[in-house]
Amino acid sequence: MDLTGTLPSQLGNLSFLASLNIRHNSFHGSIPTEFVNLHRLKYLNFGNNSFSGEIPALFVCFPELQILLLYSNNFTGVIPSALGNLSKLERLSLFNNSLKGHIPSSLDDLSELESLDLSSNQLHGRIPTELKNLGFLEVLNLSHNNLMGLIPQGRQFYTFTNDSYKGNSGLCGLPLSKICDSDEESPSKFDRDDDDELNWKFSILMGYGCGLVLGLSMEYIVFTTGKPWWFTKIFERVRQKFVEEVEKRTL
Repeated sequence: MDLTGTLPSQLGNLSFLASLNIRHNSFHGSIPTEFVNLHRLKYLNFGNNSFSGEIPALFVCFPELQILLLYSNNFTGVIPSALGNLSKLERLSLFNNSLKGHIPSSLDDLSELESLDLSSNQLHGRIPTELKNLGFLEVLNLSHNNLMGLIPQGRQFYTFTNDSYKGNSGLCGLPLSKICDSDEESPSKFDRDDDDELNWKFSILMGYGCGLVLGLSMEYIVFTTGKPWWFTKIFERVRQKFVEEVEKRTL
């Protein structure tokens, strides 16, 4: 049965609802503001309809929401940054709409998110590096947008294939074969390189420092206790080996 028309606002009175699935119909227009009362919703599927207008921020009033599917509609405007407040969200699907603007970095607050599909929209700009914080993310689809710049590297992003990014001619970096120009490198990369260099220098200094302290301590003990010369030689070899091992691990 193919239902059509606008969503009846009376549905907003069913505050006990935990699941609402009206996918594959012909509903159109905007989502009634009365839906703000559905604060017990855990599952909402409005996929494959003809809803239009901007995605309403009222979804943030659903603190228990785990699944939000708004794919294949006519939604326009930007992705509301307020969606980052849905702390229990596990799946977010907005593919095949007409969404524009950048991907909001606030989505990195969705700590339980396992699947994110923003494909087939008109999103542009860089992929926020903050999305690397999504430790449970198993599925990522950003294909067929207008994204550009370096793909974030590290953590879950190492597990995603070319299919996650196809149709974005401006993207570069792994897993794509397109190499980024120097001016496309993320500033965070340089910050990370600086941190690595500092950590390397700190390790070297710590190694030499520990060796020096141990050496001076033992030499003092040998001097005051009259330990034999062969004891001093053995210790000197051990101390040298310790310093070499520290240097080796930092290379």
